[in-house]
Amino acid sequence: MLGRPMHRQVLLLAVAQALFQTASVMVMTVGGLAGGQLTSRPELSTLPIAAMFLGTAATTFPASMWMTNVGRRTGFVVGALLGVTGGLVAAAGLWLGSLALLACGTLLVGAYQAFAQFYRFAASEVADAAFQSRAISLVLGGGVVAALAGPAIGRFGGPLLEPTYVGSFLLLAAVSMAAAGVLLGLRIPAAKAARGEPAEGRPWRAIVAQPAYVVALFGAATGYGVMILAMTATPIAMLHHHHELSAAATVIQLHVLGMFLPSFFTGSLIARYGVLRVMFAGVALLTGHVLMTLTGTEFPSFALGLVLLGVGWNFLYIGGTTLLTTTYRSSEKGRAQATNDMTIFAVGLACSFGAGALLQTFGWQTLNMLLLPWLAVAALAIAWLGRRRQHPQAALAD
Repeated sequence: MLGRPMHRQVLLLAVAQALFQTASVMVMTVGGLAGGQLTSRPELSTLPIAAMFLGTAATTFPASMWMTNVGRRTGFVVGALLGVTGGLVAAAGLWLGSLALLACGTLLVGAYQAFAQFYRFAASEVADAAFQSRAISLVLGGGVVAALAGPAIGRFGGPLLEPTYVGSFLLLAAVSMAAAGVLLGLRIPAAKAARGEPAEGRPWRAIVAQPAYVVALFGAATGYGVMILAMTATPIAMLHHHHELSAAATVIQLHVLGMFLPSFFTGSLIARYGVLRVMFAGVALLTGHVLMTLTGTEFPSFALGLVLLGVGWNFLYIGGTTLLTTTYRSSEKGRAQATNDMTIFAVGLACSFGAGALLQTFGWQTLNMLLLPWLAVAALAIAWLGRRRQHPQAALAD
């Protein structure tokens, strides 16, 4: 695995992904609980999580364009240092009892997340065509570590210092600093335009109007939005139904394992069965999550539902990313990737911010049932692209 330079670079990106995702999962695990202890309004309890996604959505486009000029490594290291700062600011917010300052800290963690979302694209850039889909999935596979470490750090750091969860965010800062050190070892070559390719690429509208681009974006945004909405609401819903924090942390761990463990074979599934079939399977698994929530509010229902949620996200997100990489040229990657990820995290922002209010208004089971029409549209979009590609002239138009 490590005999070739591209393999070593993919390994470094996977380690960086593991560290970044540990920080992100920790915020997802305790962010709503930390916010809840600073406000008497339940609908504002998930503000720290929403702020993280706001930071990501706001930073994604400028981060991508800036890295086009300064390079991936510089951008990735700066992003990790934003995570360090965010962890310290969030800890200060808890120390001072300020929900606004806590949200400012998670906003900076979201900016870190904006840079880190391009790890998977960096993997596709260092890999050859035969290794590309596996490189993307292996980097995302670094999140397996986060499945165990993220909730564990949140749970361990919670009572470590007073007020509760100050220690969790200080540990987040330490993890982000370790990621910055790892990223210093990256050596990603500058992208070269293919022979005969225009230096400036096509207009932005021509890129995003492609049917494959639209379906890739919508599929990944669906997987991310559905996952974020349910994942954000889960710890709060479990506490409402008299589960302990340790049980909620265990469910989040199982969920994140479901998100990232399949990454070790998702790329192979895409190579064997095709990207659209894998994305369609992702929609089916997310539908399975919704159906599982209807079985009750006991621990097994939460646990199995969140595992299905994680695997469904994995298939849609990696499938969408793989499909997206076929829709742009090297000179167009900054705009194409930034538009994709900015849109995805805008959806994530809306879902994370709305999770608390939707949970309070509708309850856990009805909240999840509201996701079914969204999933139906995603399934139809994937099926439409599949049929379009069966027509020779339509396939050429893509």
